[in-house]
Amino acid sequence: MYSDIDEQVIVERDCEATLIPFGNKITLKKGEEGHITQALGGSYTVMIRGNLVRIEGADADAIGKIPEVQPWLEETETDGRANEKAVWEAMKTCYDPEIPVNVVDLGLIYSCKLLDNGKSGSDVEVKMTLTAPGCGMGDMIANEVKQKIEGIPGTAEVKVELVWDPPWDRAMINESARLQLGML
Repeated sequence: MYSDIDEQVIVERDCEATLIPFGNKITLKKGEEGHITQALGGSYTVMIRGNLVRIEGADADAIGKIPEVQPWLEETETDGRANEKAVWEAMKTCYDPEIPVNVVDLGLIYSCKLLDNGKSGSDVEVKMTLTAPGCGMGDMIANEVKQKIEGIPGTAEVKVELVWDPPWDRAMINESARLQLGML
């Protein structure tokens, strides 16, 4: 896992990407050239056609990359329920494509509850926010959190709710992330 890079890539096949910061879907065409600016959590932020786009890990091969193996997928309780540590580790692989800090360290996760549903494992309820209410990438980031948690053995239903109270502010960023962002 790495970030803040400037690696030239050529799109090897047509693939879907998400325009940053608006969240619109676009199609990148085979042969287009770009530069990877951030590669975190299995997805890639690429400058292409003068715009930033996000390419999901499932399409990593389109830019000559191999999808990352997610280590938290191995962490399960012996009773078939989701492992809370694995849930938090999965959320730590979710990034705003413009900020090289994960959503947990940014202070965007307000709560995470694992509930035994009595049938098929654990239901997971997450309340999270964004750095700005008007962020066009909000639904995509929330969906990524949901999808990564759903991939953990022992999870049943996963609900991720975007909330705005209390409003996020920079004081919610943890100390190591502040240091990484040059805020200390």
